[in-house]
Amino acid sequence: MSGAGDARRAPGPLYSLVAWPPEALDTWLRRTQERLNVRGFGAPHLNLRAPFQTELSSTELVAAFRDVLRGEEPFEVRVRGWKRLPHVFFLECEPGPHLLDLHARALSVGPSSRAPHDGAGYTPHLTLALGVLPWAEDLLWLQVQATRPPMDRFTVNVLSLTREERGEVQEVHTFPLEGAGTPDEAERPSQEAEPDLSP
Repeated sequence: MSGAGDARRAPGPLYSLVAWPPEALDTWLRRTQERLNVRGFGAPHLNLRAPFQTELSSTELVAAFRDVLRGEEPFEVRVRGWKRLPHVFFLECEPGPHLLDLHARALSVGPSSRAPHDGAGYTPHLTLALGVLPWAEDLLWLQVQATRPPMDRFTVNVLSLTREERGEVQEVHTFPLEGAGTPDEAERPSQEAEPDLSP
């Protein structure tokens, strides 16, 4: 992705393909974050691939994801339970065959960067807390483990392409999952807050 002319170029935005949890789960996660005084990154979401950079414009990315998602139907996500990594707590979701296939197809869009947690390391999840201080981890973890989410599964009907730049996340385009129907007609052209800024 780099060449001699890229040395002076500012780093591009980070894109993600995400699924949003249903309102009840979203609200519960936000309230739990407030109660425990922790934060994730942006609104609760499930990454279909980790944030990535690309030389493709937003318009080209939308077209590429439209191609790989064509014919995709709504799918169920099962919530496994809490998982802990250093300084991070999250709700792990079951990496079923359908979700893994979607992840592989999302990775086929490029050229683009790839994160260490993509591919074999992919763990679908909803983040509760990032950057938990070491002295608080054990105490917070006990509180997290005593907390039960309001549902153990949910259905994903839409996926969204998002863009993060200078700390702000914007929804670039929403892809309804309508099977073999005519998704092009139903797609919201986007919730773009601004025109494509790619050179």
